[in-house]
Amino acid sequence: MALDKYIRIVPDFPKEGIVFKDITPLLLDPEGRKECLTMLLSSLHSKKIDKVIGVESRGFFFGMLLAEALQVGFIPVRKPKKLPFTTISASYDLEYGTDALEIHTDAIQKGDRVLIHDDVLATGGTAKAVCELVEQLGGEIVQLNFLMEIPFLKGRDKIKNYEIFAAMQ
Repeated sequence: MALDKYIRIVPDFPKEGIVFKDITPLLLDPEGRKECLTMLLSSLHSKKIDKVIGVESRGFFFGMLLAEALQVGFIPVRKPKKLPFTTISASYDLEYGTDALEIHTDAIQKGDRVLIHDDVLATGGTAKAVCELVEQLGGEIVQLNFLMEIPFLKGRDKIKNYEIFAAMQ
């Protein structure tokens, strides 16, 4: 099944010149979700994973499904001031500005093997920031998983030291 048929292209969102890849059609379709989850899990055979991170906010959808399928804990990584406990933060550049992400300081224990999931690998800034958070807490990154990758933005270059899987390009 070609997952790209479930991705809606929205020009000039969130600002002029940006071409947004909308995953809500994929979320609406049970067969599409199932196929996508199967593809994401296919890259994880024989890998030991202790926790799955879902990156705000679209990484939460499949991040939680991955954690459930793997029977491991789920960690939400959120934008500033959204998590209620003690956090650490990492800032990053994205294609239309700058932002930051936070994680609870007790979410990862030293040596935890972590799968990071987000919807899109674009410039790689978000993924790099999450890697920094995981490693700052003593976690080991097993893999970065994405629904899709936009290759011409060269996001892989920022996270080239990690194993990367994208269900579609």
